[in-house]
Amino acid sequence: MALPSQSEDFPAWYQEVVRQSELAESALGRGSMVIKPYGFALWEAIQAAFDRRIKATGHSNVYFPLLIPYSLLQREADHVEGFAPEVAVVTHAGGSELEEPYAIRPTSETIIWATVGRWLQSWRDLPLLLNQWCNVVRWELRPRLFLRTTEFLWQEGHTAHETEAEAWRETRMILRSVYQRVAERELMLPVVVGRKTASERFAGAVETLSMQAGTSHYLGQNFSRAYDVRYTGRDGAEEFPHTTSWGVSTRLVGALVMAHGDDQGLRLPPSIAPYQTVIVPIYRSDEERELVLGEAERAARQLRRRRVRVHVDDRDQHRPGYKFNEWELKGVPLRVELGPRDIAAGQATVFRRDLATKEVVPLAELGSIARELLPDIQRGLFEDARRFRDEHTYTPTTWDEMRELLSSASGFVVAGWCGDEACEARVKEETKATIRCLPIRRERTDGSCLVCGRPAAERAYWAQAY
Repeated sequence: MALPSQSEDFPAWYQEVVRQSELAESALGRGSMVIKPYGFALWEAIQAAFDRRIKATGHSNVYFPLLIPYSLLQREADHVEGFAPEVAVVTHAGGSELEEPYAIRPTSETIIWATVGRWLQSWRDLPLLLNQWCNVVRWELRPRLFLRTTEFLWQEGHTAHETEAEAWRETRMILRSVYQRVAERELMLPVVVGRKTASERFAGAVETLSMQAGTSHYLGQNFSRAYDVRYTGRDGAEEFPHTTSWGVSTRLVGALVMAHGDDQGLRLPPSIAPYQTVIVPIYRSDEERELVLGEAERAARQLRRRRVRVHVDDRDQHRPGYKFNEWELKGVPLRVELGPRDIAAGQATVFRRDLATKEVVPLAELGSIARELLPDIQRGLFEDARRFRDEHTYTPTTWDEMRELLSSASGFVVAGWCGDEACEARVKEETKATIRCLPIRRERTDGSCLVCGRPAAERAYWAQAY
């Protein structure tokens, strides 16, 4: 089935790419999804890239319960207020009504800080650097596969520190050295990083830093005070630790689809593609089949020796043309076409998914050629995505121009903002756009707020949320 055109109906294109490439499908439960094997392999590669970096920065993985006593949520008023519309609550179990209901975790700050208070005795126990990979549930009103689902997978980091300065360093380090680095070097996503406005911050946070698909929060002492988490400081006095939390989720799969896909389907960065190369054997008879499959396996061993993730598509029920289209849709970076004539000539045809080009290469040099092409594909996808972002980042000079750009969801709009939440609310009401982020360091800017005309306090990146 042909895909809708990106330019004509991007939401329909997105849904069909996710479905036809067998990443995921809608589940029976409202707003939930089933992640299929190919989609989960992609998520595992993304997860591994982040997990390596998180551990390299000194954090340890843990696991906390899915069910949270509802009374714990109520002890942190901002947290409850922020998440109340999204929280799913269990009121019955074992055939009877529970004395106290349980919340299914929308995030784990409450259960973690109610627990780790027993772990902290003195300043020597700090910093506490924890991370967990788990599922969470948030009752989404407008679900969309990977982007917004009732249940999704993610990692959530939680840390405690002696001082505000240490916690702030952690918050910035996670955003820059973990999230941005993995996004741009592994997923090839050119992200914009910055601060959230007060109205867009994580519930209970003092400050939220973000990129398009990841957030890092400085929580101050809000949660440690709410859950009475104390430690004995260097001077012998009791102190409340300064805490952080941060997370990325399966939403990144959706980001990959949108950032790198084209009208033919996915285009996956080699670093996280489940298969970096697929070999499609071409034959017409049993005799040719034996010859070609034997050579395909030899070629696969050559690629594996070069540490290339390779798959030989030896399915007999599908013709080569069907396989070509399928692997193009699934975004495999390189496709190798191999038939009897290729073998006789000592060559193979290599198709590059990023450029949709073919070239004939010596079969004996397939491994070394693939190792040269894959980094080039990686770089090319990043440059394509960065070029698209820059071409769709606008700097309007009037409110009418700004409103038109935001209403059409054309991309980022960078404009001066006075800092007044009333102007922020007006833009959201009239265009559905919000401030996606502000520069991490507050910078004075010349000019005026395009919404109200008063002097601008800083620049803001506005856009519609997906």
